[in-house]
Amino acid sequence: MSRFGPGLLVSTEDGTATVTLDNPGRLNALTLGMWQSLPGVLAGLAADPGVRLLVLTGEGGSFSAGADIADLAEPGGLAATRDAALAAEEALAAFPKPTLAAVRGYCVGGGCQLAVACDLRFAAEGARFGVTPARLGIVYPASSTRRLVALTSPSTAKYLLFSAELIDHERALRTGLVDEVHPEDALDTRVRAFARLLATRSHLTQSAAKSFATPDPIPAPHLAAWQSRSTTPAALAEAAEGTTAFLTHRTPHFTWTPDPS
Repeated sequence: MSRFGPGLLVSTEDGTATVTLDNPGRLNALTLGMWQSLPGVLAGLAADPGVRLLVLTGEGGSFSAGADIADLAEPGGLAATRDAALAAEEALAAFPKPTLAAVRGYCVGGGCQLAVACDLRFAAEGARFGVTPARLGIVYPASSTRRLVALTSPSTAKYLLFSAELIDHERALRTGLVDEVHPEDALDTRVRAFARLLATRSHLTQSAAKSFATPDPIPAPHLAAWQSRSTTPAALAEAAEGTTAFLTHRTPHFTWTPDPS
């Protein structure tokens, strides 16, 4: 495991990159430096062909209690943190490979903002979630609000944003904020098993699904680019490998990778 900037630990194993928020003395509150470092860390992992997916988690017993309030109190700290947090969230949402948040303990404010930007969220029993700008009189970004609405519902997003109340793992699961809930001591095992499963699946399929699974209209040029990409020799070879493996009852060996250009 390596440290990248303040408060971020990165490790890679069997195609899974794990980024750990590491500020456990403050429930992994995200400092300005952590927000600013995250896009660069993600860019490096996105460019690494050995990385098939990314897991975001927190050190110790919590995912993240949100932005470090001490930074907000500094002169210009509110604007700097807002801009850095939004840039980190968008970098995570745009990460070209599957992303999974492994959540235990508190997942609040900016921490919840990052979890929502992941493709999937697995939580431990006892996890608590909240989106809390109403406690501070902060306008939550429009893009973050829309992402929360698309994941849950307009009423759930309004409940969280209006009240700044925390909800438990049961309500989070019921409203779509999380995808799976597991006992505390089983969460890591389930995340590792699911990560290994995703690493065996077609990266071509995953990339297309991630690109298309958006509530916003997909621009015609983007669709045309994917149509062209899906008929390249590499893409056709991917489909041939999957079909042959299925018919011969063996595990497929998918090799398609994105064009770095």
